[in-house]
This record gives sequence, structure tokens and C-alpha cells, in this order.
Amino acid sequence: MARAGCALLPLLVLTACGHGGADDGKDGGFAGRPVSRTHHDAEQRDFRQAQLPSGARLVITTQGGVRVAGSGGDSVRVEDTTLAHWDGEGGTRTLDLPCDEGDERARDNCGSMPLVHVPAGASVTVRARNAGIDVSDVKGALTLSTVNGDVTVQDSGASRAGHHLVTRNGSVRATGLKARTVGAETVNGDVDLLCLNAPAALDGVTRNGSARVTLPAGAPAYATDATTVNGRSTVDLPAAGPGAHGHRLTLRTVNGDTEAHRG
Repeated sequence: MARAGCALLPLLVLTACGHGGADDGKDGGFAGRPVSRTHHDAEQRDFRQAQLPSGARLVITTQGGVRVAGSGGDSVRVEDTTLAHWDGEGGTRTLDLPCDEGDERARDNCGSMPLVHVPAGASVTVRARNAGIDVSDVKGALTLSTVNGDVTVQDSGASRAGHHLVTRNGSVRATGLKARTVGAETVNGDVDLLCLNAPAALDGVTRNGSARVTLPAGAPAYATDATTVNGRSTVDLPAAGPGAHGHRLTLRTVNGDTEAHRG
């Protein structure tokens, strides 16, 4: 037995050094020894604020909804009670708001609408689910999509920005919107857009709901295609002549009205 014990001792020592050691490049270590973490891992665990470089696009992903507010400075910031993960690599920066019913902090992201502060001039993409998206005072291009919630935009966009606003069971509503192009889509809900400038191209499409657009009082002539099956179409915009290659407006629904006005 003494000889067997002596034989096993070197084997145990080799095993400890060869598996789970501090220098083997794996996420592990001896029992009771702290595991070293990189700065990126720390951001993943407990993100609060990070710089968004000029020209980078911010992508926000969530299984709930989100409120996005433009603010001064060049940083993306979340509230202390919001659990968030940050990926700061490349020209696209990603902020994930994880949903986990078993985690008290992550549970708050499920179906709710935490607040995210972003640079006012940022270009923002949001992918949400089972709740709404509310964006205000963001002056870059917006790509917003959700299911089972509304998309609401206030005082956002720029005259050279392209926006894509999409939901499935909810409405798309925008006030104080500036854009070069706008695509707004839903299935069960309204599309209601109030623009501060005259976009070169604007599409509002729904199936069960109304599609309405209000343009500035001095809006130019548009090539307009406004159609519905069960509803009324009302267009008060000057019509572009045949073959014109200027501004274009398309409004479509099945059960609801289509309306285009100058404010």
C-alpha cells in the first residue's frame, strides 16, 4: 500500500498541473483561487457606460422593449438597475439587454422598457420583442423593429437619414420626424407619420389599420399611390406630373383609410 501511495502521488501532481491550471489558457484555476478576467469580460458582466465612436452604429437587442433617448456627449449609458452586455468591437457596437426570468436583474428586461441614453447624433438599430420601442431626440438613421408592440418616434432623424420602422402587432407613430427616406410597416395597427421635412421617398404599409402622413405646408408635388380595399383614400398633396422623378409617396392598407396631407 505504501508503494501504491507513492506511485499515485506523481500522477496527482501531474493531473493538477495539466488540467485547470492558471497558465493553461482556460477559464479555470485551483479551488479557492480567483479567476482572472479581462476588461471585456467585466463589461459583459456589468455594463454601465461606454463611448460610441463617431460614425459607429449602435445595435440594441432585447427580448422586451426599450426607450432610447438622445443626449449630449459621446457615450451610451444605461441606468443602474438595468442589466446590460456590451460588445465594443468594430464599426458596429452592440448593447444587449438580456431577459432571464430566473435572474432578478435580468427579469426587469423581460417585456418592460428600460431607458438607454445614446449620443444625439447616433445611428441606432433596435431589435425588440413583446414590447414597444420609444425613441426621442436621436438625430441619426433609425432601424427599429419589434413584434407585439408599438414603434414610437419623437423629434428624431435628419434630412439625410433613412429610417425603417417596423412592427407586427402594433402601430408605427412618428412626430417631428426628419428623413430622406422612410419605410413604415405593420400588419395589425396604424401607420401615422408627421414629418418636419419632405422626404424624397415615403412608404406606409399596413393591413388592418389606417396609413396617414402629414407633410410640411410647403411640401413639393409628390407622385402618390394611396390605396385601400375597405376604407377611404384622401390625398391633399400637389400631384407630380407624368414621368416626374422627384418625390414619391406610397400608402397601402386593406382595412382602413389612407390619408396624405400638408400641415
